[in-house]
Amino acid sequence: MAFDGITIANIRKELDDTLTGGRIFKIAQPEPDELLLTIKNNGAQHRLTLSASASLPLIYLTGKNKTSPMTAPNFCMLLRKHIQNGKIISITQPGMERILNFEIEHLDEMGDLCRKLLIVELMGKHSNIIFSSTSGVIIDSIKHISGLVSSVREVLPGKEYFIPHTQDKENPLSVTREQFMERVFAGNMPCFKALYTSFTGLSPAIAHEICYRAGGNADLSNAALDEDGRERLYHSFQEMMEDVRTGSFSPCIVYENNAPAEYAAVCLTSYPENARKDYTSISLLLEDYYAEKNTITRIRQRSSDLRRIVSTALERNVKKYDLQLKQMKDTEKRDKYRVYGELLNTYGYDVTPGSRSMTALNYYTNEEITIPLDPTLTPGENAKKYFDKYNKLKRTYEALSQLTLETKAEIEHLESISNSLDIALKEEDLVQIKEELIESGYIRRKGGSKKVKITSRPFHYLSSDGYDIYVGKNNFQNDELTFKFAVGNDWWFHAKGIPGSHVVVKSRGEELPDSTFEDAARLAAHYSKGRGQEKVEIDYTEKKNVKKPGGGKPGFVVYYTNYSMMIDSDITALEQIE
Repeated sequence: MAFDGITIANIRKELDDTLTGGRIFKIAQPEPDELLLTIKNNGAQHRLTLSASASLPLIYLTGKNKTSPMTAPNFCMLLRKHIQNGKIISITQPGMERILNFEIEHLDEMGDLCRKLLIVELMGKHSNIIFSSTSGVIIDSIKHISGLVSSVREVLPGKEYFIPHTQDKENPLSVTREQFMERVFAGNMPCFKALYTSFTGLSPAIAHEICYRAGGNADLSNAALDEDGRERLYHSFQEMMEDVRTGSFSPCIVYENNAPAEYAAVCLTSYPENARKDYTSISLLLEDYYAEKNTITRIRQRSSDLRRIVSTALERNVKKYDLQLKQMKDTEKRDKYRVYGELLNTYGYDVTPGSRSMTALNYYTNEEITIPLDPTLTPGENAKKYFDKYNKLKRTYEALSQLTLETKAEIEHLESISNSLDIALKEEDLVQIKEELIESGYIRRKGGSKKVKITSRPFHYLSSDGYDIYVGKNNFQNDELTFKFAVGNDWWFHAKGIPGSHVVVKSRGEELPDSTFEDAARLAAHYSKGRGQEKVEIDYTEKKNVKKPGGGKPGFVVYYTNYSMMIDSDITALEQIE
């Protein structure tokens, strides 16, 4: 997931093909650390996003516009003065550094042609956008870095621009075989780490891919490779560098558990093909990847208040349940006290006054037992004392029997809401979950506010055999799917014994093929607390066997006739309709 030197090389080629020779039509600065350039070239208009954000530095072509502030920042005004209507002469990348240099030709105040450099450094928290002369003198930058901030390099107007070399790494495009062998096999570390710590522009993901293509284990120590293994690693490395030199890129995103996990400018063959989405444009890839990641991050942030409410309530109920179980265990001795009382009433006449115990035959077990006595009380009073203890524990047991069921049901309900929050992808999904928490009494509805309109809908998938499969995103949707949408001979799936979504397969009155049963079971596993496990047990039955008990909480059902299967939770091969 690194914005590495190979990704920059792919972007450079794409921008060179698209923008070189074009004129900068508009310059905007929608964010303090971001520029949006509009460039006209070959009769087309292109937007280029340049972001020096410390958390997410990016550069890519986009079709989207952004609202700019009413008053343009100073850096934006400076660029407009110098390079608006300027012509992009070249776009270069020094070595495999995470840097792009835009050489721009423009007219100065006297009307003479001159050139400037717009340098985009994409180096994590050290990212910057620097405007300089071709001789290397900084004119200005989007971030000013003084000597108080960095002892390595000052980025201020009038200072000389240079690339800081803080790490001792080789350029992978120009390294010789001897240098490769010397650098990669110098120490004792995993092969993939030896690669990305030795060469500029290689991320751990790319290093893993090189090792995989060489037929080796990326985590294997470099010291464990024999001569043949070293040669294979070198040739795999050189083949990838040749692709970079010739611009033969194959950008892709790989997914894990239906979420974007990694991307690269080369094909990541170490991942299964069905977990990989290929792109023809690195800009499209970056826009899609970070849009998906941003959506997930934003939903996590928006759901934080709901998560806190659910987590607090869950913690409180778990503590209450543990205490109730402990109290329940204490009531187990109630029958012993009843027997003590009965035996004292039966044999107590023979007890010597002041005795501290009595031995008698327990006619329930035909065994002798010793009953402790209070010497200050008569046998009848001791019997009454034991009956009082028995009756108190009996009442406690009867009350706790109901209370523990209620508390356990509340815990299961809260865990199911927690699972709903985990699978929520849109803000409208959160609206329905919040409504459930309001109706359950965990959130107070704001005075006068009406019940919100629900627009969230269940997930809709298509099985490998063409059958429609629906997955509830929350308990309200689970109830609606199971009891309003599904009909008697549709099939119903749910993870066994753990919180999860209701999954319904529309059978169309036909007998389902085995592969559709497996597809639906995988969805039930994926949209449950068992997501990510190698095997999850799934119960499945016809919908007519699923019942809603009276007074049951949202999403709670019972069924007594079912089949079960063990399945993984990988749904990457399934087609999602909506």
